[in-house]
Amino acid sequence: MQQLIITITILLLALNCILQPITVHGQNANATDRGSHLSSEKKADSLKAITVNGRKPPVEVKADRTIVNVEGTINSVGQDALELLRKSPGVMVDKDNNISLSGKNGVKLYVDGRQVPLNGSDLADYLKTLQSSQIESIELISNPSAKYDASGNAGIINIRLKRNRSFGNNGSITGGYHVGAHSNYNGGLSLNHRDARFNWFGNYDYNNTVNTTNINLYRIQLDTLFDQHSAITPHLTSHTFKTGLDYYWDKYNTLGIMVDGSISNFSNPTNSNTRINYLPDGTTGQLQLNRILQADNNARGHRNNGNLDLNYHHTDSTGRDLSMDADYGIYRIRSDQYQPNIYLDPTQTTLLYSDIFDIVAPTNIDIYTFKTDYEQPFRKGRLGLGVKTSYVTSGNDFRQYDVVSNAKRPDTLNSSNFNYKENVNAVYADYSRPFKGWALQAGLRVENTNAKGTSNGYHEGPDRYQPFDSTFDRHYTGFFPSGSVTYNMTKTQMFTLTYSRRIDRPAYQDLNPFEFKLDEYTYMKGNTGLRPQYTNSFGLTHVYKGKLVTTLNYSHVNDVFTQLVDTTGRSKAFLTKKNLATQDITSLNISYPWSIGRYSLFANVNTYYSKYNANFGAGRTVDLDVFAVNVFAQQSFRLGKDYSADLSGFYSSPSIWQGTFKTHAIGNLDAGVQKAIWNKKGLIKLSVSDVFRTLHFTATSDFAGQYLRATGHNESRQLKLYFTYKFGNSQVKAARTRKSAAEEESKRSNSQGGIISN
Repeated sequence: MQQLIITITILLLALNCILQPITVHGQNANATDRGSHLSSEKKADSLKAITVNGRKPPVEVKADRTIVNVEGTINSVGQDALELLRKSPGVMVDKDNNISLSGKNGVKLYVDGRQVPLNGSDLADYLKTLQSSQIESIELISNPSAKYDASGNAGIINIRLKRNRSFGNNGSITGGYHVGAHSNYNGGLSLNHRDARFNWFGNYDYNNTVNTTNINLYRIQLDTLFDQHSAITPHLTSHTFKTGLDYYWDKYNTLGIMVDGSISNFSNPTNSNTRINYLPDGTTGQLQLNRILQADNNARGHRNNGNLDLNYHHTDSTGRDLSMDADYGIYRIRSDQYQPNIYLDPTQTTLLYSDIFDIVAPTNIDIYTFKTDYEQPFRKGRLGLGVKTSYVTSGNDFRQYDVVSNAKRPDTLNSSNFNYKENVNAVYADYSRPFKGWALQAGLRVENTNAKGTSNGYHEGPDRYQPFDSTFDRHYTGFFPSGSVTYNMTKTQMFTLTYSRRIDRPAYQDLNPFEFKLDEYTYMKGNTGLRPQYTNSFGLTHVYKGKLVTTLNYSHVNDVFTQLVDTTGRSKAFLTKKNLATQDITSLNISYPWSIGRYSLFANVNTYYSKYNANFGAGRTVDLDVFAVNVFAQQSFRLGKDYSADLSGFYSSPSIWQGTFKTHAIGNLDAGVQKAIWNKKGLIKLSVSDVFRTLHFTATSDFAGQYLRATGHNESRQLKLYFTYKFGNSQVKAARTRKSAAEEESKRSNSQGGIISN
């Protein structure tokens, strides 16, 4: 497969050279000037200078995606990427920070077009390092074409970071402070230089955050009731950076290099108290307090990430477009968790016994990616061809120590080493063509996957220390068609019918068969038998007067991933992921922007019906369904004298998390005001998040003879103050072409990252 990709890439390059227009003295004789590719200062001087002052709407809805414009909203200040996703239209973030879109899990997250290879708590911690001051927009792409990776059953969420496109020398300084129960602050510096030949850009951001989360777990298993109350106060400091250089070789060719990453240190102290009760006759018996478990643990460490991108882009006046990207990314995660388990009698005056552990878990992830995309006019339409290959290696060395008299002893039976390698090779073809009153788009993507995981360690056997090797090796190829038909019924009404087939591969963390202790009675365990989940989606979209957008969607998911709270022994529970038999989900989404005078409103209503069904044997079944409603609204007020205000909020009705948890309704309201100063070069924003403190979650599960009720909340109500100052040139030069420099830059940025605008 790799040889095939290399061959196709060479053919695409050769095709581009053969079809290259005839040039005169190194320049295209038939070319028109393009705004972002200029060949001389003389041409640059002949261009018009445009000062961009317009404010984007808070949310834009298009045929295949919803765009949340973070940069222009007041209430986004002081929030990280995870908080912004929680408050985005149709997005749900559950108690374990799993992300779903329109009721479907399996969302793939990208940053500037590069997929983030993390999952669960690691992904959540990474998103917390990205502050709203760094983010330009969030794209919720529900119906990706064949140009996109096929992974992501619910679609793709792409977080676009800010990038300055103005000519000359310019930059900005930002600073923020927000307070709830704890004080937090952040700041950043952005610099940019752009002329006819070069574009250099760089930015740095610092963030210091402390936020307490309270979680209560009420669990009944056989004759034991666990009543656990925990307070987790993570402290995160992060440094994020990006720098790059674009060289405009001539008006048709651009070379680029970019380096970005983050360095973060964390400390997660947890105070946990669990009352362990005896129920002699199950839930109807007399409750008897047996003992109390105090587990005040702390996890410390760092998470570092770095990416290198080399890119080449060619375009000409005939509509041919070629882009090539080579990427290398690394993630280095180091964690050291001290976990004491102290058992006291019911009066909490007598020590019964104690078990103290120290868990060290370093993780290394390396990602190598190469991709080529080519487009050209073809038979009154546009033909796109592309190839991509990616190679990911992940290593996790889990070491547990028993702590006795302040001395650490290796616990060989509870230590393991897990290594995972995954290679995905892909080719695609995509064709689109407009007709009179119609438009057609069809594509096919083929992906070949080669995965191998190895888990080495010891378990108890006849000789106590018995080695084991849980190696698995998988190879499979999938075909993923996609397409859409658009019909312009009238000048004011348009219908679009869509179809796509997608895949979600298991994350490496979910395949590791080793047991990760959360406390003495709860642990996490991977599943080497976890299979990919596949989704077939059908959609019908109606657009009225370019504003009222209604989308009806049906999806059928086979082998859907579900996080189960299963049981072992008489009182222990473990979290693991398994494949449910099926999930069927029907959704209806309606959005409408409205404005009058100085007032504007964007409203989005997403409703869906979802049914989960599975039978794991031994009486362990899942048969749940739900009708859920999610409402998002953003109101903006222009108050005059450079003042403006925002009022935004969301409401989510009871729903289902991860296939087994029934949730209660949840919602919040944010309010903020901003003032432009110093000839609009400075901006002050003041906001309050979760004004009425309603962002509390409640979820229940009844599976495998175990009842679980979870509740929790964090410091969601905070007062936030943010300041930004822009300096230098604020003008964008536009060439005498059909597309502006900003549009060209946006298109090139899309193609470089592996995500291409449709």
